[in-house]
Amino acid sequence: MLTQLEKAEQRWGGANKLIDQWLTHRRKLLIQYFTLAGLAPYTRAEKSLPSIKDVKEFCAQLVDYVSEGHFEVYDRVVSECATYGQDSKATAQNLLPKISESTDTALDFNDKYTESEDDKVLYQLDKDLAQLAQAMESRFEYEDELLEILHSRHS
Repeated sequence: MLTQLEKAEQRWGGANKLIDQWLTHRRKLLIQYFTLAGLAPYTRAEKSLPSIKDVKEFCAQLVDYVSEGHFEVYDRVVSECATYGQDSKATAQNLLPKISESTDTALDFNDKYTESEDDKVLYQLDKDLAQLAQAMESRFEYEDELLEILHSRHS
């Protein structure tokens, strides 16, 4: 996922302030994910579960990222595509429901880990992080497709 992000930053970085901000927030989310999951290069020295506090901080960042896409970025990208024709707008609008599928997964993850008062929920964290990663990887691909439409047809 970090490699995919680096390609996105190289391809679209500097083209638009909002897109740059969005990609920066994606990088922060991914780094926090890898840290939480104990994945290289962000492995922890001790082999223990992360704290519930760390999980909740990740959840906050996850919800911020998902919200930023839905409430700031997507509408602006679709609007930009619309200025270049109905075909571009339709293609962009067809991607939004696909992106929304991962929103449900992210919000379910957030609800599970922010509402729980029992630290035992952390025993399910590895499985839940793996499911979240799959959903977010698909989301990033669709988001990148959205950006590519805008870039390739309209730059």
